[in-house]
Amino acid sequence: MAAFDYYFSTLSPYAYLAGTRPWEIAARHGAEINCRPLDIMTLFARTGGVPPGQRHPSRQEYRLIEMERQAARLDMMLNLKPAHWPTNAAPSSYAIIAAQAAGGGDMGHLVHSILRACWAEEKNIADDAVIRGCLKGAGFDPALVDSGLLAGAETYAQNLEDAVSVGVFGSPFWVTADGTRFWGQDRLADLDAHLSGQAG
Repeated sequence: MAAFDYYFSTLSPYAYLAGTRPWEIAARHGAEINCRPLDIMTLFARTGGVPPGQRHPSRQEYRLIEMERQAARLDMMLNLKPAHWPTNAAPSSYAIIAAQAAGGGDMGHLVHSILRACWAEEKNIADDAVIRGCLKGAGFDPALVDSGLLAGAETYAQNLEDAVSVGVFGSPFWVTADGTRFWGQDRLADLDAHLSGQAG
C-alpha cells in the first residue's frame, strides 16, 4: 500500500482548512496517511520561520486576509482570532499519536475535529475534556488521552527531527514515499495529481 507522511500542527489554521481532504485523496489512491503532529514554533525556529505574532504588521494583516479568503472559498467556519490560540499543542498531538497507534477509529475525523475545536468552536484543545470528546466522536477510546504520554512525547519530538531532516518548514506539509514535498492546503490538488502519476 502506498503511504505518505502528513506533518502538521494542531494549532495550524491551514491544517484546519485542509479538512478531511487528505484522507479523501488517500482513499482514492489506496494510500495510508502517517500523521506526524509536531511543535510548529520549534520548527519555525529550526528552519528560519517566524511565529505569526512576531511577523511584520503587514504580514500579520495579510495572513488574516488570506485565512478569511480561503475559508470563504471552502465554505468553512473560521474564527480569525480564536479564544484559545495559541495554546499548548502537545496534549492534542499526543492523543493523535496514541490514536494512530491504537487504530480502530477514523483518523481524518479525529484530526479535523481537534483543529475545528480550535478554529471554529472556541474550545481549548489543551483541555483533556475537549480531547476526549474528539477521540470519542472519531470512534477512539477517550482514555487514550491518559495513556501513552511518554511514547507520545518521544514520537512528538522525533516527528520534529524527521520533519527538519526531510525539508519540512511549515504546516500542513505532505511528503510522499519518493520524497516529493507539498506545502499548504492549497497544494492538495498537486498531491492528488502526484499520487496519480500525473505530476512531479
